[in-house]
Amino acid sequence: MSEQKRNDVSLLNRRQFLQASGVAGSGLLLGAPLLQAKPSAVPMDVLSGAKSNSEDFLRLNLFVELALDGTVRIVCHRSEMGQGIRTGLPQVLADEMGADWNKVQVIQGQANREYGSQNTDGSRSVRDFYLPMRKMGAAAREMLRQAAAKKWAVDAGQINVANHQLSDGKNTATFAEMATLAAQQSLPNLDSLKLKAKKDFNYIGKPIDGIDMPAFIQGKAEFGVDVELPDMVHASIERSPVLGGKLLSLDDKEALAVPGVIRVEKIQGRPLPAAFNAIEGVAVIASNTWAAQQGRKKLKLKWDLGANQTHGSEGYNKTLAASHDIEEGSLKLFEQGNVQKAFKTAEHIVEANYFVPYLAHASMEPPAATAIFKDGHCEVWACSQTPQSAQRQVAGSLGIKPENVTVHVTYLGGGFGRKSKPDFVAEAALLAKQIGKPVKVIWSREDDIRHDYLHAVCDTQLKAALDKNGKITAWQGSAALPSIGSTFGPADSMAGWELDQGFTDFPFEVANVELHRRKINAHMRIGWLRSVINIPMAFANGSLMGELAAAAKIDAKAFWLQSIGEDRSIKPRLSSYSNYGKNIAEYPNDTARAKAVIEKACANAGWNDPREAGVGFGLSYHYSFLAHVAVVAKVVMDGKSPKILSLHCVADAGQVVNPDRVKSQLEGAMIFGTSIAMYSEITTKDGVVEQGNFDGYRLARMSECPDIHIDIIEADDAPRGVGEPGVPPVAPAITNAIADAGGPRIRRLPVAKTLPV
Repeated sequence: MSEQKRNDVSLLNRRQFLQASGVAGSGLLLGAPLLQAKPSAVPMDVLSGAKSNSEDFLRLNLFVELALDGTVRIVCHRSEMGQGIRTGLPQVLADEMGADWNKVQVIQGQANREYGSQNTDGSRSVRDFYLPMRKMGAAAREMLRQAAAKKWAVDAGQINVANHQLSDGKNTATFAEMATLAAQQSLPNLDSLKLKAKKDFNYIGKPIDGIDMPAFIQGKAEFGVDVELPDMVHASIERSPVLGGKLLSLDDKEALAVPGVIRVEKIQGRPLPAAFNAIEGVAVIASNTWAAQQGRKKLKLKWDLGANQTHGSEGYNKTLAASHDIEEGSLKLFEQGNVQKAFKTAEHIVEANYFVPYLAHASMEPPAATAIFKDGHCEVWACSQTPQSAQRQVAGSLGIKPENVTVHVTYLGGGFGRKSKPDFVAEAALLAKQIGKPVKVIWSREDDIRHDYLHAVCDTQLKAALDKNGKITAWQGSAALPSIGSTFGPADSMAGWELDQGFTDFPFEVANVELHRRKINAHMRIGWLRSVINIPMAFANGSLMGELAAAAKIDAKAFWLQSIGEDRSIKPRLSSYSNYGKNIAEYPNDTARAKAVIEKACANAGWNDPREAGVGFGLSYHYSFLAHVAVVAKVVMDGKSPKILSLHCVADAGQVVNPDRVKSQLEGAMIFGTSIAMYSEITTKDGVVEQGNFDGYRLARMSECPDIHIDIIEADDAPRGVGEPGVPPVAPAITNAIADAGGPRIRRLPVAKTLPV
């Protein structure tokens, strides 16, 4: 991109951002029409889409603009990280609008509170904005119909809108012909709009090609690491190796002697809790990234590492395991019936600790951000999952108002939750203010692994009783993990919603239940990673179910179905149950759907077919982000080494917008889950992460990926989560299959800690 083009886009974005922020709000998501075109006003970065022959656009509502040549611009206010959201949400709106997809142009939304939440995490984009985007499309369609009704002097109800045209049977007109008049109509009442019936969908539920795919394939997509600005400098940052460390002394003479190095700047950290603040560190500023990295190696620094320098995985993991037997720090979450009495009369009892280590996000593109600070205003370009959060963090770090921060969202080379923490954006902004030039900050892979917001290490102790018929009569659970709450509060904080993710809401009919949480101090930055606490809870629940089925000598599939019990909507065990932010009456957890995905996954995998000698089958199911997912793994033991032959996944995620993108996300979830099951682990010593790259933090390689089979159950109700629900049941399915194949029962992940893989 030329310097002139980049400057023009930047200025236009600022102007349009202020314009959008000032729109008077009414109705859903504060949408409102503009009454006249704004020549040459590009609303957001046009990263891909149809070419427009006109720069005269008329805004129909906050998400839709219609050009005089008929091009429809649809704003996608969520971040694209490979999940296809820049296709999915626009295709929902285009369907309701009656637009021709070939005449749609997708615009990337900047940080703007008018859009509602822009946080692209929690598998929320489609499930939260499916209905709003349908209403925005229907509103635009209605404004076009009202315009045609006025022009033709007919009732609007007689006018059909489809494929970019309006017709009452006698008169016809294109969107282009009605554009100006449509923009003059009032925004209709969004709650009274009539939405399409499912049978009339043209795009929703259809496998539309990703709108960004050509840019990805041709190498034209701009990611956070690709941003280039005039007079830009590059920064490489040496951060405190231990959480909460403070810089004692700095010798930068050798660093400044490296060719290309311009200056060295200190980044002042803030007291714990970490939140999204920049870590205390020293930045080497250079004319290019290589020089900055080489200069950084020459820094001579002394640190006060603080209290967390004593943190080591070996001792900490023992502390987690021991905490289950200590009353101090125990919080009883739920009690029903008489667990101890049930254990005394049990036919079988299975008790075990299930362990999942710290995990890193390790997205292919490490964190990257570029910033300019001038005249009290900061403008940033970042691979951010949460542009609004980035806007607030930059404002707070610089001591300016959020409205004086513009955040441009680039493509993300993966995210998995890491890029919803904007500490790296704050770093670029702080340096831009200190230096007075545009600054790009790119984290190295080692930075990414060693300074991540780690997924919490977790030790879950479960104990269950069976009667002589193999029915579960008692279930006792204890969870020990550092909380995400510690990132925003004291080290022993607890986030109330975490254990809603599989610990308190397991789907089995059990008369006697007792659940505890242990208060654990955090020593690292703890953050959410794809699927969050569902990962360790699904591993614990799914593994215990495999062990219980074996103890009862019941086929695992039959045992799961029997234990889930009668068809019903599961009632929350806790009054505070979050249900992933949705009303449980509207999004019930129905056991019939759970059993359906189990039945289908087993059928697809050939569960009841004659088994090959030495091949083990493992089943697990988990409910997360309102979706039901079952996975069947096939494993063969090659000596002492397990080989995963296949993974069969079946998901029920409600109404699916783009089945191709959903299938891709579930395929990715199978690989992500395989990495967690077999290879991935972060360990610490003296407060420092021991891994630094993919040689130490292993992910599944192409040669290690099993055959993957995805099946999506068609449903008519509201969309549910997709990006994360596939991950949790993978690990327990694999470890159950290893045990079924004659291998050991794996209770500690990754498998590589127990077996050669």
